[in-house]
Amino acid sequence: MSLLRIGFLPLVDAVLPIVAHEYGLAEKQGLKLELHRDTSWATVRDRLIYGQTDAAHLLAPLALATSLGLDRPAVPLAAPFMLGLNGNTVNVSSRVAALLGDLGGDVAETGRTLAALAKSEAAAGRKLRIAVVHRYSSHNYMLRYWLGASGCNPDSDVDIVTVPPPFIAEAFALGEIDGSCVGEPWNSVAAERGDAVTIAATSQLWNRGVEKLLACRLQTLDERREEMIALVRALHAAGSIAESREHRDDVAELLSRPEYVGQPASLIARALSSSIATRPDTPPVRDFLVLHREAANFPWRSQAMWLYSQMARWGHAPLEAEGFVKAAAVFRPDIYRAALAGTGAILPNASAKVEGAIAQPLGVGSASGRLIMGPDRFFDGRLFDPDKAMEYLAELSPTAR
Repeated sequence: MSLLRIGFLPLVDAVLPIVAHEYGLAEKQGLKLELHRDTSWATVRDRLIYGQTDAAHLLAPLALATSLGLDRPAVPLAAPFMLGLNGNTVNVSSRVAALLGDLGGDVAETGRTLAALAKSEAAAGRKLRIAVVHRYSSHNYMLRYWLGASGCNPDSDVDIVTVPPPFIAEAFALGEIDGSCVGEPWNSVAAERGDAVTIAATSQLWNRGVEKLLACRLQTLDERREEMIALVRALHAAGSIAESREHRDDVAELLSRPEYVGQPASLIARALSSSIATRPDTPPVRDFLVLHREAANFPWRSQAMWLYSQMARWGHAPLEAEGFVKAAAVFRPDIYRAALAGTGAILPNASAKVEGAIAQPLGVGSASGRLIMGPDRFFDGRLFDPDKAMEYLAELSPTAR
């Protein structure tokens, strides 16, 4: 039995390694998993790069930044498996919610209203403080994408600060932040306490947007390739359990234990249902968190390239064509295919696609299984063609850059 140590943060989208461990799926693959719970993404990343863990539940942009050496000496990582798509919301304090007034269900209109308030507050010397979980997080880049497209400059009209997910609710309660973009259950914890109001889900900003992934050091993948392939198989099996209605309550109770997420099972089960209400007067947001279906675990290299486009757009990475190539190389569809070949799992033929191009469920080519891709639209209708990445950045309006 081979031991693999996996770092994670107490979030609902850490469910797959937890289920793989608790349901004996890793053991069936000849693995013993040792799960390490931390409270900040910086600690999860540091444990991984310094060899205290062998793999990690990690923010996708942080895996890119670590590999490219954007905030520290580079440590090449590999991401052979996605742990879920979306799962975050944008919350604002009760004070800001009152200033925003009645909001309709249209996320573009909500964005314009929020952007106008942000500019007004900034002009009055009261910049809104909006928390994200890490500088290199999809939370940061999807929030910036939304604000930028809505007429607000995230670098000058608001203050974007970093608060680890488990501390978001307390930051709202203490009046330290005016808004946040964070994952479940911490967004719901703040809302349930009455200290915050949910105004949008990130799945409304980019349907099936890239979120967390399984990351390991490239050296570990090279040295322990068969064990990492076995881990991918175990996680894939865990996905079908985590998304099933039959197991939802049991999985929610499992995650509610203090060694994992440590929050009410009712909040966790709501997130696992992939449907969440942003406000009582609006219909629930569907596809809020996609953990497994529609090849959600496949590491599309075009997703890595979109993330890099946003990192470069906001000055967090070099604006160069080579950067897109290096970012794409971190995602490893080849390992995913090698792990799941012959298992009956759905294996896409391509490794990249035009992001934002699917408006309705669409059948696409696959090497095995029948692949129906769900809608992946950006809220503003923009497309990201990985073959035209530099042109994509050049086309962004000045106010959105």
